[in-house]
Amino acid sequence: MSAGLRFEGVAVRLGGADVLRGIDLDVAPGEVVGLLGRNGAGKTTLLRTVTRVIAPDAGSVRVDGDPVTALSRRELARRVAVVPQETHVPFPFRVAEVVLMGRTPHLGAFAFESPADLERAQQALERMGVAHLADRSILEVSGGERQLVMVSRALVQDPRVLIFDEPTAFLDLAHRVQVLGAVRELARDGRAALVVTHDLTLAARFCDRLALLADGRVLAAGPPAEVLDPQRLREAYGVEAQVVPGPDGAPLVVPR
Repeated sequence: MSAGLRFEGVAVRLGGADVLRGIDLDVAPGEVVGLLGRNGAGKTTLLRTVTRVIAPDAGSVRVDGDPVTALSRRELARRVAVVPQETHVPFPFRVAEVVLMGRTPHLGAFAFESPADLERAQQALERMGVAHLADRSILEVSGGERQLVMVSRALVQDPRVLIFDEPTAFLDLAHRVQVLGAVRELARDGRAALVVTHDLTLAARFCDRLALLADGRVLAAGPPAEVLDPQRLREAYGVEAQVVPGPDGAPLVVPR
């Protein structure tokens, strides 16, 4: 696979410990892959190798076939957008202004946003269902609304790859479903989406494939019904769980 996101034998050692041990994983255009595992399994470290916050000690990370190390910061930002679990905005920017910040990688050093950029921001807000918040301060919106604003900002960045680091961690169920539904919709446009999440049941519903990390390795990767196996969950999380089919056929994970 040349397009999308690819990890090839990625290994990372931090503080004398092996955090990632030869990770091989692909995320194809149009696909949503859920990255699962207990705290400390290496999920966030893996995401940071995409954005070059952490350099692998071995292996490579490729976006659309190109090693991320060969891309300039600006080019990498054009290809990859990141939505973190919580975004701190210290100033009362308007929601529309926050979304427009996603156009920064496409602007010259002293360029201002064009009417086309403004239209992109408006369309992104409408698509995420938060256009009515455009003139509100980002400090005044709820946590769920803020995440949808950040997804809008990622959308106007026009990336080929979307990275979500626990985007629903602090949200109620309605906003969790809304945010993950938005991720699913954006992937249908041909983007590759990698989502870190601890919500196994929602991951099974919204992701095409799951990758389960344990001790810095991919313990299992594949369709949700194959990965969410009680024995694998026991090995990865150290808990007993029952997996049953839900009303829509997606697996439901029930701790015992």
